[in-house]
Amino acid sequence: MFWDRVAGVYDVFANVINRKVHKVLKTVVADLISPSDVVLECACGTGMLSTVIAPRCKKLVATDFSGKMLEKTRKKCAGYANVELRKADILSLDEPDGSFDKVVAANVIHLLDEPEKALSELARVCRQDGTLIVPTYMNRDKNGKTSAFAKTVGKAGADFKRQFTERSYRDFFTENGFDDVTVVPIHGRIPCAVAVIRLNKEGGS
Repeated sequence: MFWDRVAGVYDVFANVINRKVHKVLKTVVADLISPSDVVLECACGTGMLSTVIAPRCKKLVATDFSGKMLEKTRKKCAGYANVELRKADILSLDEPDGSFDKVVAANVIHLLDEPEKALSELARVCRQDGTLIVPTYMNRDKNGKTSAFAKTVGKAGADFKRQFTERSYRDFFTENGFDDVTVVPIHGRIPCAVAVIRLNKEGGS
């Protein structure tokens, strides 16, 4: 599995290669978390966001499909009693409907064959007036050209199924029935955009 293989070096990308973007990303996500929140984090990777969510929330359930990635997160979050780690598939979550106040899924939507199904699952497990927080790398420039980053990691084995610009990323959510969407761009070496989706009382947006 590609993500098991790269778990040992992923932090070099997170903390060195794209450090400035990730520094801002951590601040943006942390500011969206409240002390009373029960949070689900899907695709937590090596725990980059887990470590800023945990000290701000009531409880964090951090999940990933890669066992090796979860091992890294476990070590980083060892000091937080409010963190529970689970191996999980974002396309088929075991959590009951409406279990979480906030649901975070960072830098995973563009990797999925069925991103719409993942989005539906994230909304299902979030409470009806909760918030989805979905950061994703922007892999096309404003002219629609694929970024060098997407080409490079694609050759390495991380198959990008979708390549977004800020506009097409916002459109992805509205096309799937979510209207209350704010997209926060984070510019840098490998840019990112954070989609903040407020759900209404019926579970949509």
